[in-house]
This record gives sequence, structure tokens and C-alpha cells, in this order.
Amino acid sequence: MTTAQATEQAQQRREARDTRQNARQDARQEKRECVVSNDKSNHECRQDKRQSKQDGRQEARDIKY
Repeated sequence: MTTAQATEQAQQRREARDTRQNARQDARQEKRECVVSNDKSNHECRQDKRQSKQDGRQEARDIKY
């Protein structure tokens, strides 16, 4: 592996990590808003948060691989 490849791989890892972190933060915020607005049951809010996090993880995988 050359230095250029290692640098590119490191950049991809950073982008993927940032994507996951942003997804987690957004999911937390969405759940807070869901609970406060009381539009859905706690179960539905939890499922929405879980799906948001899963979407973020998939997006990070797409960046990384």
C-alpha cells in the first residue's frame, strides 16, 4: 500500500465516521422532537431513531467501501 492509498483510505474512514456521528446526533434530535410532539408512541419514536441510525451506518459503508 502506498502513502497515497493510505491517505485516501484514512480520509474515507474520517468521512464515514463523521457521517455516522452526524446520523446519531440527528437521530437523537428527531427522537426528542417526536417524544415532545407526542405524535407517536414511544415505540414508534424508538423505531424511527433506530432506522435513522441504520441509514447513517449504511451511508458510511457506502463512503468507506
